[in-house]
Amino acid sequence: MNEEEIQEDSGSLVARSLLGGTLMGLANLVPGISGGTMLLAAGVYPNFINAIAEITRFRFRSRSLIVLGCVVAAAMIGILLFAGGIKDLVINHRWIMYSLFIGLTLGGIPVVKKLAGDDIRKNFWLFSVVGFAAMALLALAQSQGLGQGTGANDGTLLMFLAGLAGASAMILPGLSGGYLLLVMGAYIPILSGIESIKDALKSTDVHAMMDPLLSVVIPVGIGVVIGVVGVSNVLKWALDKYAQSTLGILLGLLVGAVVGLWPFQHAVEPTVGMVIKGVALTQETLSTVDAEDLPTTFFTPDPLQVVSSIGIILLGVAITYGVSRFGASKDKNE
Repeated sequence: MNEEEIQEDSGSLVARSLLGGTLMGLANLVPGISGGTMLLAAGVYPNFINAIAEITRFRFRSRSLIVLGCVVAAAMIGILLFAGGIKDLVINHRWIMYSLFIGLTLGGIPVVKKLAGDDIRKNFWLFSVVGFAAMALLALAQSQGLGQGTGANDGTLLMFLAGLAGASAMILPGLSGGYLLLVMGAYIPILSGIESIKDALKSTDVHAMMDPLLSVVIPVGIGVVIGVVGVSNVLKWALDKYAQSTLGILLGLLVGAVVGLWPFQHAVEPTVGMVIKGVALTQETLSTVDAEDLPTTFFTPDPLQVVSSIGIILLGVAITYGVSRFGASKDKNE
């Protein structure tokens, strides 16, 4: 390969890494869609996994550094720019967004099934049931209040665990880190923290930046770094040793994610005596409650909402499946 071909190859790799990183960043903001799937869509997933494996073994090739640098930088910029808008959509149009999340989740099923290959064994389906049960139990626990820490230490630990959970979506195609954050009760707090930092940067208010930086961004960031390194190496080992079982669990987690995303729910109106973040509301504090902190409850949809929800779910399926097919085409062309 001559120098011109190397430069062209590097340019293509940079472009696809930037695209994949941007899509991965947006995916981590949206419960239901996998960052790993987005890297597949951009055609850089194998490069990304190999780059992490090399870096964690202290092999610093320029190609690996380019891939990781572009993906991480693009993902961070995407998260910083779009976190506020995604958060507002979830809060103000919950049933619409949850319908989309369901579709995006179900659309990832073919991605995982394709990884399992044509020769699917019984243990694949057995571990799929195990993964489904685990995710369903997690969703049930969240509906009972899991993840709603009442103290600063609880919040910091939750953010660290949220970073670990989010890291899984950067590695595992089909598994949504945004969904895991949602059921852990960390989704909205993380988006709020990012939005606060963005506002502080705009106003050059260093003091206002410190609280979300220390309580949200740093704990989440540490969790992400540890999670990416740990999950990537564990995944490589598990797929080498127990490919069918590992992919079966992944499929079960993906399908089970839908359990906690019943779309027809809305925020409860705050009332005197309601406990928010461990504090009972009074008449004086009712008006100070942020919409993002309110619990949700189910409601009975009208026929138009049901039909619309089905249509949005199908749209979500088409988006994720279409993106995964684009990634498959990229791989074939290479």
